Amino acid sequence: MELSFYRGKRVLVTGHTGFKGMWLCQILEMAGAELAGYALDAPTEEGAKIFRQAGIEENMRAVRGDVRDLDSLRKLFREFRPEIVLHLAAQPIVLESYRDPVGTYATNVMGTVNVLECVRQTDSVKSVLNVTTDKVYLNEEWCWGYRENDRLDGFDPYSNSKSCSELVTHSYQRSFLEKQGIAVSTARAGNVIGGGDFAPNRIIPDCIRAAAAGVPIEVRNPHSIRPYQHVLEPLSAYLMIAESQYKNLAVAGNYNIGPEDSDCVTTGELADIFCKAWGNGMSWKAVSVEAAHEAHFLRLDCSKIKHVLGWKPRWHIREAVAKTVEWTKAYQTGEPLPEIMNRQTLEYLHQGEEHSCHEKHISNEV
Repeated sequence: MELSFYRGKRVLVTGHTGFKGMWLCQILEMAGAELAGYALDAPTEEGAKIFRQAGIEENMRAVRGDVRDLDSLRKLFREFRPEIVLHLAAQPIVLESYRDPVGTYATNVMGTVNVLECVRQTDSVKSVLNVTTDKVYLNEEWCWGYRENDRLDGFDPYSNSKSCSELVTHSYQRSFLEKQGIAVSTARAGNVIGGGDFAPNRIIPDCIRAAAAGVPIEVRNPHSIRPYQHVLEPLSAYLMIAESQYKNLAVAGNYNIGPEDSDCVTTGELADIFCKAWGNGMSWKAVSVEAAHEAHFLRLDCSKIKHVLGWKPRWHIREAVAKTVEWTKAYQTGEPLPEIMNRQTLEYLHQGEEHSCHEKHISNEV
């Protein structure tokens, strides 16, 4: 990932007020991109507070809008004329999709249709990335990772709506965008953690809320295995995909983005890692609740993005949790959020440079 590529590029991010969107915009602003965002307000009160304190919208064009509103979205495309479109706007919570399946499908499927329709009608666009999820696959509870050519068929309304979003993207790509020379990819990322995520019914935000309240963490499914990764991992991959296909249409496609197999841990193990990183005698307990269906085992095979683009994860799970705890404690003590986010982003990028230099040194020795 070379951030210099994005200097002066017109980049539109949908869902910029969300957890991933906030961090992505921070990186793009650091890179010197000309940035526009299109989203509803942050979904939680704490999230909205963090977004304001991070000052993300101070140096970008920000539009409050719903991706289900085609006319509003089309107006922004017409006026901003983006070169790169990163589509993150979504209803991202599994349990919420059980409560509101219609709203989930409307946002995640028709929202994608509307974004791609605007892309089709905007001749300035050269590169598009639709961010989906690792949950798009028909989960057979296999012990090996899913590959990009495995069957799509998410179980719950959220996962299934993201499977549909993938199919919509493929149709628009084949029917329209390929003929227009517009590169289109989808990115299927695993569970992300990091500073600033206060979404309900997610394990690390639940851990943070329990730590703040001084009570044990309640863990619903301690034996479920998930591919956890720090938020900067998939974001670096998103930017690498968008850049690479901008330069070379042939690399556009579908990409899994996840941690190494050693970082696919159970929810209970993740809670253990968090308690150790937080300190202060933090603990967790398993709780039995009547809940909607959740997969017990899910892993991605990320060979394709490693082979085609040379991307690979940089922070292992313990480091990812430690960075999340560091961010949270700095936030609680009043450290300015832009400073925290910039520092961690630079640490992540610098670590990647160190790895690259080390590999080149080994190669030269050989």
